[in-house]
Amino acid sequence: MLTERDCAEAINRLREFSNPIRASGAERYFKHTVKTFGATSAQVRALAADLYKTIKKQWNVQDAVALCDLLFPEPELESKAIGSLILSRFKKDFPESLFPRIEGWLAADLLDNWASVDVFCTDGMPALIEMYPELVGDIKKWCFHPNRWVKRASAVSFIKLARKRNSSPQSTKSPSRFSRCRRPRPEANGWLLREAGKTDEKRLERFLLRHGKAIPRTTVRYAIERFPESKRKQLLGMTK
Repeated sequence: MLTERDCAEAINRLREFSNPIRASGAERYFKHTVKTFGATSAQVRALAADLYKTIKKQWNVQDAVALCDLLFPEPELESKAIGSLILSRFKKDFPESLFPRIEGWLAADLLDNWASVDVFCTDGMPALIEMYPELVGDIKKWCFHPNRWVKRASAVSFIKLARKRNSSPQSTKSPSRFSRCRRPRPEANGWLLREAGKTDEKRLERFLLRHGKAIPRTTVRYAIERFPESKRKQLLGMTK
C-alpha cells in the first residue's frame, strides 16, 4: 500500500540528481515557468524503473494512481514524470474509471507544461484507448476544452497509435477539429500527423492536400518535417 514515505523517498532520490546549471538551462528552454531539479531524462527513467522494482509485488494500479495524486502537485518536472512513468507500468490493469481522473489532473494544471503532458500521454493514454476504444470520442472532445494542457493531450494521446499502419489522420482527429483548435500548441497536431505519415507518406500528403487550407500553418509545417525540401515547399504552397 502506498504511503507518504514512498512519495518522499522518490522526491529525495530525485534531489540527489540536482544540477543547478542544467536546471537553469532547462527552465529557460520553456516559454512558461517550470521548475526542475536538473536531472537528465535517463536518470529519471532509471529511477522510475528502480522504484517500480521495489513496489511491483505490493502495489496495484490504485496505489500508482495515489502516487500520482501526491507527485503531480509537486512543482518539479521530474516528480511529475516519476508519477507518470510508474503509473504506466500498471497500464495492463487500467480501469475505465481512470479516464475522469486523468482529465481532472490535466484540467487542474497538475501537468502544467508540454513535457509533463507528453510523458504521460505518449505511453499511458494509448493503453487506455486500446482497452476502452469508446473513450476515443471523449478524448477528441478535449480539443475544445478551455485548458491548454487538456487540448494538447487531445492530440498527443494518439501519437503512438498514429504510428500504426491501420490508423489514419482522419481516424484520430477530424479535419474540422484541426481548423477549430488553433490554440494552444498547433505543433502537437502537426506531431500527430507527422507520426501517422511515417507509415504512409502518400496518405499524409493526400490528407494535407484535401484539408490543409483549414489547418493552422504551424501544424502543416510540423506535419511535413520528414518530407524532402522540395516536397515541403510544394505542400506549403498548395495548402495556403
